[in-house]
Amino acid sequence: MTNELLAEARWFTSSYSNAQGGQCVEVAQLEGARWFTSSYSNAQGGECVEAALFPNAIAVRDSKTPDGPAFVFEGSAWAGFVTSLKSGDL
Repeated sequence: MTNELLAEARWFTSSYSNAQGGQCVEVAQLEGARWFTSSYSNAQGGECVEAALFPNAIAVRDSKTPDGPAFVFEGSAWAGFVTSLKSGDL
């Protein structure tokens, strides 16, 4: 489950947070993630999409900023997203 994945993540306050904003933005570093380049990335597009698989979840990030944000989806949400892409609904 995604909550279990995030519970094991290493959290830190984003550099975009400050005392005026209550330091309200935290970022998780996904320890032990094994990132791979998506088969849909290519040299013309900068091979910019990477993914990491976890039990019941997938994380997606921009390979040009590996220390930047990653989106984490539960498996069922990712499957629905991919199905919508394939059918042209998005």
